[in-house]
Amino acid sequence: MGPGLIVMVGDNDAGGVSTYAQAGQNFGTSLLWTMVLLIPVLIVNQEMVVRLGAVTGVGHARLIFERFGKTWGTYSVSGLFILNFLTIATEFVGIALGAAYFGVSSHIAVPIAAALLVAITITGRFERWERLMFVFVVANLLVIPLAVLSRPDIGTAFHDLVVPGMRGGFSSNAALLIVAIVGTTVTPWQIFFQQSNVVDKRITPRWIAYERTDTVIGALVVVVGAAAIMIAAAFAFNGTAGAGHFVDARGIAQGMRDHVGSGLAAVFAIVLIDASIIGASAVTLATSYAFGDVFGIRNSLHRSWREAKPFYALFTGLVVIAAGIVLIPGAPLGLFTTAVQALAGLLLPGATLFLLLLCNDTALLGPWVNRSWFNALAGVIMGLLLMLSLILVVTTIFPAVDAGVMVAVLAAVLGPGLIAVAVLALRHAPARVDVADRESWRMPPIALLSPPARSRARQLALSALSSYVVVAVLLLLVKAVQLATGH
Repeated sequence: MGPGLIVMVGDNDAGGVSTYAQAGQNFGTSLLWTMVLLIPVLIVNQEMVVRLGAVTGVGHARLIFERFGKTWGTYSVSGLFILNFLTIATEFVGIALGAAYFGVSSHIAVPIAAALLVAITITGRFERWERLMFVFVVANLLVIPLAVLSRPDIGTAFHDLVVPGMRGGFSSNAALLIVAIVGTTVTPWQIFFQQSNVVDKRITPRWIAYERTDTVIGALVVVVGAAAIMIAAAFAFNGTAGAGHFVDARGIAQGMRDHVGSGLAAVFAIVLIDASIIGASAVTLATSYAFGDVFGIRNSLHRSWREAKPFYALFTGLVVIAAGIVLIPGAPLGLFTTAVQALAGLLLPGATLFLLLLCNDTALLGPWVNRSWFNALAGVIMGLLLMLSLILVVTTIFPAVDAGVMVAVLAAVLGPGLIAVAVLALRHAPARVDVADRESWRMPPIALLSPPARSRARQLALSALSSYVVVAVLLLLVKAVQLATGH
């Protein structure tokens, strides 16, 4: 156990807790079904990451630079650095809001949390860091009593878990929240963090089966936790004046105290702080790992401060700057958190495309390349993610468009395309490689690999997707400004 469980529980970070609670407060349990749909997305993406890390022994950022060139490497890592920095800031937002419920000033709680994170990480002992993360993982299990204390209607919750729907109908704001749910549950930083953490833990192909199990368990834990938070908020605010009026996570805790009791509110605040610490550690490490990959510096928790000064200095700097930003007074913290999670959702298809292409590179993975059915499944998932982000883009440009009708139209138009993608993936399987020695097969030294074959189709796909993502991100900013100004 290790990278898979930590990365998944770290996914239920401050942004996750806030987003799931927002869904519960504003839409009840009507969005629980999204949790079920995200299980295969989590498992498919992170299973590919496990294979890449164990077989290549190289971080994700370096593989992108080596196999796609400096232009695409810079594009991918630049987006990651910006998103990760904003995400780290949301973790300290969570710490500040959780501490505020207990009457602790953010000017006290945030610096203490920042110092704790740095102290946990710069010890030069991977095993010590991992054990401390497991302590926070266990504390995260408080989400289960959180749901129980809210006195949920089990029948309603189960119905909404298996029957898709949306309280109040599908709208642009609902699309924004669903994209945020996707973006906080399946994130680009997970790809970079888990691959580098697998390498840092020195997992080899022999242990891939165990790490797959670790990842599946982590995916189930994160989805159960997300559902529990959504259920707790839904039933705590059900039938109250606060239903449908989310502000931020502190407002959730205060509402739980007023409508259910101080016990539920205290548990929620503790879960929020705990999730923020796990998330801040994982996301900051993902950034530091990627920085080390790009600039060729030592980037391992096995190294001491003296041996890996740039790695630990970057980690410390990111923590300090992100913590400082949160202390700016008057910032709309709830909207900021939702916007960052939505940004992650918009960047996810591009990150998934790079991951999918790398996992079909026989020079890297040899007998561990994707099977044809796996490519088909991954292609369908990526198409669905793009469809969801397209809904957000169109409803932002044309607010009068009925989002529900648009969903039906896109499903009718893109459905056959997704089926065609699946069929093509099944027909054009990667070249077969002898699998007799899979457990002992490792990628040769990356400097000795022949460059990948040039593909016009691949370049067009990357160019089209990146152009779309840039437009989508700009429109997300427009949407965030509209919400902040009340339009």
